[in-house]
Amino acid sequence: MSPSQVPPFDLFGAAHIVVMVLTVAVPAALSVIVRRAGSEAVTRRICLGLATVLAVNQVVYWTYRWMTVGAMTFMREHLPLHLCSIGIILAILLLTRRDRLSYELIYFWGLAGTTNAIITPELAEGWPDYHFIQFFITHGGIVATALFATFGLRMRPDFKSLIRAFLYLNVLAAGIAVVNLLVDGNYMYLFEAPVTASPLIFLPWPWYLLWFEVLGFGLFVLLYLPVYLGRRLGASGRRAG
Repeated sequence: MSPSQVPPFDLFGAAHIVVMVLTVAVPAALSVIVRRAGSEAVTRRICLGLATVLAVNQVVYWTYRWMTVGAMTFMREHLPLHLCSIGIILAILLLTRRDRLSYELIYFWGLAGTTNAIITPELAEGWPDYHFIQFFITHGGIVATALFATFGLRMRPDFKSLIRAFLYLNVLAAGIAVVNLLVDGNYMYLFEAPVTASPLIFLPWPWYLLWFEVLGFGLFVLLYLPVYLGRRLGASGRRAG
């Protein structure tokens, strides 16, 4: 498809709405399947299948980028150092190893950050362009994995998970800031805000980074709140019984 034939991305258009619905519907369906099956073999096959889709999608993307932009631009822009690229790696670890730390990080990082990227993506190309498909497999896959692990694999974060996720995010950002200086990059959008329709980005650099600290912690607390309330209600029910 030539550049002139690439369909533009239509924010909240039909294709965008479909992928947002699938991001929730797919993990919901997979969760129902594994819980009704009650079989570790079925659960392993579903986890491996989802991990394979995510891994193949990411490897193809990295290969495509390397071949089309060259090594220098790949180093500056396409290393797996954006939060969503790191999220894919965590998702694959979670699905293949049931890794607890990977779950904690993808629960908070993915549901707080990647969900926003799905709703207001930094994307120019629409369906059925490759960039559209790759973008939503990556970002939708992160959110889908977090939801599937929570409702299908029955994993849950605790308050220490929230604190760890927030601290590790800041440690990660500090390390990636050094990489940005070395390669003249903007990983994790630490030096320049992304081009997006998100209303959450309304301050110039560096003030939006401070705003993200406050916003991020607030979203982490909101994500933990249903888990906390569920445990309190469960404990109250057991005492009443």
